[in-house]
Amino acid sequence: MKVLVLNCGSSSIKFKLIEMPANKVLESGGIEKLALPDCQTKYKKGEGSKVLVKKPISNHLEGVNFIFELLTGKDTGVISSLNEIDAVGHRVVHGGEKFNSSVLIDAAVIKQIEECKKLAPLHNAPNLTGIQAITELLPQVPQVAVFDTAFHQTMPAKAFMYALPYDLYKNDGVRRYGFHGTSHRFIAQRVAEMLGSKACSKMITCHLGNGASIAAIKDGKSVDTSMGLTPLEGLVMGTRSGDIDAGAVTYLMDTKGYSTKEISTLLNKKSGLLGVSGLCSDMRDLIQACHEGKNPQAQVAFDLFVYRVKKYIGSYVAALNGLDVLVFTGGIGENEEPVRKAVCADMDYLGIAVDPDKNLALPHGGEGDISAAGAHVKTLVVPTDEEYMIAADTVAIVSKLKK
Repeated sequence: MKVLVLNCGSSSIKFKLIEMPANKVLESGGIEKLALPDCQTKYKKGEGSKVLVKKPISNHLEGVNFIFELLTGKDTGVISSLNEIDAVGHRVVHGGEKFNSSVLIDAAVIKQIEECKKLAPLHNAPNLTGIQAITELLPQVPQVAVFDTAFHQTMPAKAFMYALPYDLYKNDGVRRYGFHGTSHRFIAQRVAEMLGSKACSKMITCHLGNGASIAAIKDGKSVDTSMGLTPLEGLVMGTRSGDIDAGAVTYLMDTKGYSTKEISTLLNKKSGLLGVSGLCSDMRDLIQACHEGKNPQAQVAFDLFVYRVKKYIGSYVAALNGLDVLVFTGGIGENEEPVRKAVCADMDYLGIAVDPDKNLALPHGGEGDISAAGAHVKTLVVPTDEEYMIAADTVAIVSKLKK
């Protein structure tokens, strides 16, 4: 079965055409800076080299149409006809409490996703636009929604509630939902395959990238995670502040006159590694700056990022009443050896210890065990594959329609 996986952002569309169940990527790529003068598309066939195409694309419908042209083009494509696409799986960021698993998309599901837009206006709106584009261009092809929040719906009330008046939860849905659930779920399943489920009953997964979150997983189910009502809560991220005293927010609004939009922009786009370092939001550039030693704020930003990760690991060890496995994933977790080294330093009292040679030798994007000999806790690096999870869920749901 050929599954097209779509991830529509406000100004981007990522795609991957996957042959399932073999998980063979036929073609992948993405459109960046949608509706802007410098819009460009990058794509590659299979494991080939990336190709850059500069072409103005004004909206998501045009974007999906262009992706179809790439997939079927004589020189750019891997299929002869759109009829070869059996199903489409969509990443949908916020499912609220309405969805605890992936679902076949129909009119009722679309309505419920629309109702969740108030919780994630920057994410759910473009997700819906992608669904609508496929509905218009491939009306007979089944579509599946896979929610970032679904995996965390197993969190108990003590973990997802805010200590606010209860009516704000009951009437307005103000609670912690968590994100990156598709990634955390993939990692939990992959580690269980690697070690056996009994050996990873208590697991902490660290999805560290430009957006970053940590999950505490007990027997394959999420019991806590660092992101909250929105993806802003939790760890220090590329441009997001992570945890901050709400009083600091109201103080800035009162003293600086920031509007809600301005304070949201400050916390989501101008803070994090970028805000603290005053230099960059990319961990690779930050590590280089730390090595050069010319920007002291770069080291502060690095240390702050690491410290916040360590704090969450410690709190989740307490929540799980122990730990079997610690996992690093995401762009930073998979590729930045200095971050893994710093996070795990001086954690031997929790049974966490990393072999520096294993950690250093692991290739970028590689999977492996970097634990020190005799360490009580397994420390693993496992590349995430959210697109595969979306494709697998899509196949499982669509296959039932044919029975």
